[in-house]
Amino acid sequence: MPNSKQHQPYLLQQVLAYLCDGGLDDELDAVLENLAVDVNCDGLFLLRVTQQRRHLVVEAMSQTQGAKLSRKDAERLLTRLANHRRLHSYASLKTPCIVDDLNTIIDDDLAIQSQLDAVQIRSALLMPISGIDTYILGAYRYDCDEPWHEDKIEALRLASHLVAFKQELIRQRSIVSNNELVCAEHLYRLPMPCAHIDIDNKVVRFNVSAEETLHLQAMQEVLTLVNRRDEALLLDTMQLVRGQVLEQASCELVIKPSPSPAPSRLTFLSLSGEEGPLLMFIEPIEEQLATAPPISLHFDGLTGLPNRSYFEALYTQAKPNRQGRSTFVAFINLDRFQIVNNVSGHKAGDRLLCEVAARLGQLVRKDDVVARLSGDEFGILMPDIDMAIAQQVAQRICHALSEHEFVWNERKHSVSISLGLARCDVPEESISELLRSASAACRIAKEKGRNGWYLYQADDPTLDRLNTDMSASVDIIGALSKDQFELYFQPIEPLMKESEGLHLEILLRMISDDGELIAPGIFLPAAERFNLASKVDKWVIDHLLRWGAEHLSLWQAMSMISVNLSALSIGDKEFIDWLEMRLLGEPELVGKLCFEITETAAVSQLDHATELINLIKPMGCKLALDDFGSGFSSFAYLKLLDVDFVKIDGQFVQNLCEDKADQAIVNAIVQLGRDMEFEIIAEFVESVAVGRHLKELGVDYGQGYGIAKPSSLNGLTSGNSLAWYQQLS
Repeated sequence: MPNSKQHQPYLLQQVLAYLCDGGLDDELDAVLENLAVDVNCDGLFLLRVTQQRRHLVVEAMSQTQGAKLSRKDAERLLTRLANHRRLHSYASLKTPCIVDDLNTIIDDDLAIQSQLDAVQIRSALLMPISGIDTYILGAYRYDCDEPWHEDKIEALRLASHLVAFKQELIRQRSIVSNNELVCAEHLYRLPMPCAHIDIDNKVVRFNVSAEETLHLQAMQEVLTLVNRRDEALLLDTMQLVRGQVLEQASCELVIKPSPSPAPSRLTFLSLSGEEGPLLMFIEPIEEQLATAPPISLHFDGLTGLPNRSYFEALYTQAKPNRQGRSTFVAFINLDRFQIVNNVSGHKAGDRLLCEVAARLGQLVRKDDVVARLSGDEFGILMPDIDMAIAQQVAQRICHALSEHEFVWNERKHSVSISLGLARCDVPEESISELLRSASAACRIAKEKGRNGWYLYQADDPTLDRLNTDMSASVDIIGALSKDQFELYFQPIEPLMKESEGLHLEILLRMISDDGELIAPGIFLPAAERFNLASKVDKWVIDHLLRWGAEHLSLWQAMSMISVNLSALSIGDKEFIDWLEMRLLGEPELVGKLCFEITETAAVSQLDHATELINLIKPMGCKLALDDFGSGFSSFAYLKLLDVDFVKIDGQFVQNLCEDKADQAIVNAIVQLGRDMEFEIIAEFVESVAVGRHLKELGVDYGQGYGIAKPSSLNGLTSGNSLAWYQQLS
């Protein structure tokens, strides 16, 4: 026979099995019967102490065969024992109580003593259980002098805990069931349409109003309530709640079954403790729209959001911040919005702006203000908010909009935004200063790859560089309006033979207010960053053609005039249309023009480069590929481009005399040119020695300070070649 301690794990395991497998709702007697056998007692009972505290109810009872105590007698006996002066009361029990000889505590009550003798009950173990009611799990034995072993006491203690857990579970289920009935009753009585939506987006239950006004049916798909174009917005709104981004979210859509064409507000709430199911409220807003004043000059006519002037006014009226909190402003710009306009049209762009406006309203806090500042730019005013929450809002907006799918005429467009965040550090800081800071941070977010956010900090070196570029962009705008540019040129000389005339490349210098010349390496990066490159290219081409018309004989004496086009310009349809009309107006000049585009721009925008070639070649213009070898290692794309010249990037020319690798690369490009019938121009020719090496390798032309430095076009008096090749013999 195993001893008591060896038997204890097995005993506890059995107790667990009995109480976990047995359903206490309707099998408690059977569970107690099994438990009584295992703990070697003559009877088990579960007592419930009622609120009167002096009355007991036997919830369950188990006795061995031949027992003389009925349930009714047990209740009477235990009730009388409960209030005995030595036991005080069952309700006061906090720890297990062992009574070895019941007769010793009721020696003054002959009636009870007589009853105990009749049924032969000698000792009892009482185990208190706490719950919504007070429960006592008890065990008794007949005439037995053995003590209650610790393993049996532990088994009953475990049993008491599991019984308490089971009873509490039953109670909680009852509460939930009652609450559901109450909620369903309230839902049924609400005057607005309401419905319970399951995880599969189907209507599970609905109230009378939803049935009468919307004709809802059980298991109806919720998407059938809205038009097809609004399905994505509806799903996104529900996902905001299901994904726990917001506790509740709303959208305004036209409901198809509704007799009114006016939109309704659909609000979704998460059902407590459940993931997936939602509660949907549909609130008609027709009356609100009918009685609302017409949209004033303070609101955007397309999206209905506050405009910039109203946004700025609201900032001045914002409540003071609490300690540790600040006012934040977010500046939002849609990424690649122009693609939507160009591909699907401006109606699609307007629709996208409206959808983004609606989503932004769902993603901010209740007191935040969303405004449309201009075009595809939005602003958010976030008063009285701490840094961490403001950053969470920014992250939430970027993430939610990146998952928004915009569909127009069955064509899908990906949507993302760049967001800049700025904090008001001093109370007197103006909204225009905050917006300027947030706009700068937004620009950094775009440069970092778009679809993200960036926090403005005054000591950020990245923003210092951007502010410098922004100042340069302002200078560019001023220089364009005041014609503060000057055309320069640099000769491109043949290395093999005499040229039929001067071949030159047009360069640009900006003139500062104090008359100083500014190199293009300073202002052109800012022009490209702030979408001013095509305006600069227009200025160059227009003024070059004017100069050519004024110096026609000199123009005709030259062999070629090369002009650079930026990557942004060749992808700008408006610029290409302007270029076509401008060239058609100068038939005597276009035959001498050669347009230069970089290798990177040509390959990254192959379609646009091809369109440019198809435009200029029929007019007699030529095309040069600049900085060749700097961006791509494969030459395969050259067969797709009808180029006349390839300009070898200067990094392969500067050390040509000493570097055999550079010599091999230049030689390969020369051979490629021979096979594909385009001519080779080498940049950065800084000496005669470099020129001789280039000539030996078969390069056709050279350009660099070793031949001639850039000069003002206004000082050009001859169209003849410099005959620099003579120095190479």
